[in-house]
Amino acid sequence: MDTTSEQLERNKQTVLAFYEAGLNNKDFAAASALIGDRYVQHNPRIADGVEGFKGFVTQIAEEFPGLRAEVKRIVAEGDYVVAHVHGVRVPGQTGTAIVDIFRFDGDRIVEHWDVMQPIPERSANPNGMF
Repeated sequence: MDTTSEQLERNKQTVLAFYEAGLNNKDFAAASALIGDRYVQHNPRIADGVEGFKGFVTQIAEEFPGLRAEVKRIVAEGDYVVAHVHGVRVPGQTGTAIVDIFRFDGDRIVEHWDVMQPIPERSANPNGMF
């Protein structure tokens, strides 16, 4: 496993490109070029594999064409990249706070986990979720 700072930075840039292509642009072909031969999906609402990701991109393109994902912070360690993301399905909504975890094999994304929390209208503290 190459965990040099250059490789870690490449992995972070790959994840940023994955968000831009797959989620923001709804471009499955561009996003799938960043995925390895095997793609293990842990989100129970998305089917496993590259075809499962294709179905997800198709669904969001149809149901939420204005969906945007904004990466607020990104961290890489070993063969993992973790992103803290503000996802908004429909412009003007408060959206969802998301933590995505991606595992790499070489330069390709091969596994994905996520945790999502709706952003409430009001908070018990002034800190915000990002």
